[in-house]
Parts: sequence; structure tokens; C-alpha cells
Amino acid sequence: MSDTVLQLVGGKIRELRKARGWSQDELGEKAGFHFSYIGGLERGERNASLANLAKVAETLGVDIGELFGYVREYNKPLTEKEKTLQEAFFLLLNRDEKEIQMAVNVLSEIFKTYAPK
Repeated sequence: MSDTVLQLVGGKIRELRKARGWSQDELGEKAGFHFSYIGGLERGERNASLANLAKVAETLGVDIGELFGYVREYNKPLTEKEKTLQEAFFLLLNRDEKEIQMAVNVLSEIFKTYAPK
């Protein structure tokens, strides 16, 4: 397995963990792993089993596929726009469908009202 894949998956785990405001120790405790194991995953030093990745994903509240859904290199900092979009995404992540639809409706109305003319 390519070290790059391990690093990208690890970077995604780190990004998701930090977005929740958790330390490696907190993620490890919640998922049932030692913090040093989480650190090794995040640095791309550990080739985790699918079962362990599934456990980490479940703890982070995401589908395991999201850990492999990297679209950018994780050694590059997020732009301000990406940070804001990420913040909005994580605000909606654990909401039910009705609440998400309500947020979409509110945004749609705001954009209709304040669209540049």
C-alpha cells in the first residue's frame, strides 16, 4: 500500500478529529484505542485494518468511505472559504433530515433576497 494513501487517510482522520475539537487522546478513548495508535494513523505510519478504520469512522460520526474521500493534499492549509464551508458542513452533520432541509430553505431565501443584481 502506498505511503501516500496512508498519509491521506490519516490526514482525513486528523481533519475530522480536529473539526470536533477532540485531542488524539479523546478520539482514542471514545474509539477504544491508545492515543499513540491514533497518532500513528494520522501520520500515516500505521496500516490499520478495515475493522479499526470502521471503528474510528463510527466514532467520528462518518461513513467509513469518507475516510477515503480525500480531494486535496492534507499538507496544504485550508483556505478561508474551505474553513467556512467545513464549519457549515459540521454544523449540519449530526442534524436530522428535517433540520438540514430547514437550513437549506433558509439559505435559499437569503440568497434570493440578497443576490447581487
